[in-house]
Amino acid sequence: MGSLSLLFVITAATVLGYVLGDHYHPSGPGSRASSAKHEEMDPKFWNDKAQAAIHARLAQLQTASKARNVVMFLGDGMSGPTVSAARALLGQRRGHTGEEAEMTFDTFPTVGLIKTYCVDAQVADSACSATAYLCGVKTNYGVLGVTAAVPRTDCDASVDKTKHLQSIVDWALADGRDAGIVTTTRITHASPAGAYAKSADREWENDAAVKKAGFDTDRCPDIAHQLVHNHPGNQLKVIFGGGRANFLPNSMRDDENMFGSRTDGRNLIQEWQQDKRERNVQHEYIWHREQLMRAKIDLPEYMLGLFESGHMQYNMQANQTTEPTLAEMTEVAIRSLSRNEKGFFLFVEGGRIDHAHHDNFAELALDETLEMDKAVARAAELLSEDDSLIVVTADHAHVMAYNGYAPRGNDILGTSVTYAIDTWDGMPYMTLSYTNGPGFRPHVRGGRPNVTDEEDYGTETWHSPVDVPLSYETHGGDDVAVFARGPHHSMFTGLYEQSQLPHLMAYAACIGPGRHACSGAAHALAQPVLLLSLLVLLASFSVK
Repeated sequence: MGSLSLLFVITAATVLGYVLGDHYHPSGPGSRASSAKHEEMDPKFWNDKAQAAIHARLAQLQTASKARNVVMFLGDGMSGPTVSAARALLGQRRGHTGEEAEMTFDTFPTVGLIKTYCVDAQVADSACSATAYLCGVKTNYGVLGVTAAVPRTDCDASVDKTKHLQSIVDWALADGRDAGIVTTTRITHASPAGAYAKSADREWENDAAVKKAGFDTDRCPDIAHQLVHNHPGNQLKVIFGGGRANFLPNSMRDDENMFGSRTDGRNLIQEWQQDKRERNVQHEYIWHREQLMRAKIDLPEYMLGLFESGHMQYNMQANQTTEPTLAEMTEVAIRSLSRNEKGFFLFVEGGRIDHAHHDNFAELALDETLEMDKAVARAAELLSEDDSLIVVTADHAHVMAYNGYAPRGNDILGTSVTYAIDTWDGMPYMTLSYTNGPGFRPHVRGGRPNVTDEEDYGTETWHSPVDVPLSYETHGGDDVAVFARGPHHSMFTGLYEQSQLPHLMAYAACIGPGRHACSGAAHALAQPVLLLSLLVLLASFSVK
């Protein structure tokens, strides 16, 4: 079709839309075969569902107890559309329409929103955001555990200890509790490093990276070194993730025959083991799923688990024999840390949601989200709501859109509109697409190509279409959600700064600086809250 003919079709379609009805909301899903279940056509179904939700909320009214344990789940890059689309995928994998499905954290009683910007950036990266949600202070893009007075890559500024920040891990340890980190990324990657590192650059994961930037590692130690030798990293009872290369010399092959990345000749895994021997504590280094499963039966006091040379594999591509799932790592971590009667803080990251989005691999991103939800479900099974706070959130958004006018139950990974008349160029478009990234397709004769004709269409590594061609898709600046369950979960409602998150968790757990739920004023305020809760419950029973 020539450009003039295509223009005529476009113009005619537009005029026809104005004549026949609202062109912003074309006739679509409602005019096709309804996928609604028979019960959904009855108002009673929705009314009963609402009343059940009210009773569930009443049953979860706030108590005055403190959180002995705190587990923070971080879905790296888990934007609002990611949560919604993952929910639909979950339901469709179970053979349902999908939209009505619920992930475990969807059922948590409190939901809030956080603002994710950095001090110097409109859209956050995982370093400044990790500093915010773990240390309670917003900082610059790309730096970890230091204030915004430290510019990125400024080694000299980062040495000033007055610019160092404590994390909620420090606060938990100071209270006599234990702490651990679990991630599917390198353990030295930005998100987990926010719990223990102080660095002017998130890229300084090993000594070679610091030297490449022109700095002395004695002055600015790399992140892997800090984890093994500095407080609070050397006090972590559980460390599970990837990233072996950053702990081994580049002349040495690891357990899976991969070379290390260090140029200083140091073996930090051996140094971690030596530190534990000198402290006379039971410990174990593991790299294989089978070892993790054995450790679950006879738990050592300290565990260092590095399951990949780099990031752990995507769940859909992983070697299930050698690589544990996030849920499995989370369970072992909780069982280990639960031995401390005073409680614990555990950080769990589903880190590869972010990486899949950067490559515009929508299915992998959603699957990684569902894998993190499995870990949340396991934590919820193991820990009581009475004394354990579980918080689920994201560090930043991504630019994947969930769009179109598809009918109910339409394949969430498929095309939104399959009828040529629905698009100006006669080509289908995806329900999930990205505004930028590596999936750009040049237009052909003034129109888009039919992406469903591509040989790898429908595979997990098929690039979703984009508008702006980039090597990697970017983060988004959207607010992201916070889901909370357990003691003082209601503190997490509303819209607030990301940097308030660790303070809210510390409030519920009675650790760290500032006001706590255990303070006299908080207990005094709790009594009328409990009385009001009792009155609401009584009123609900009286109207039955």
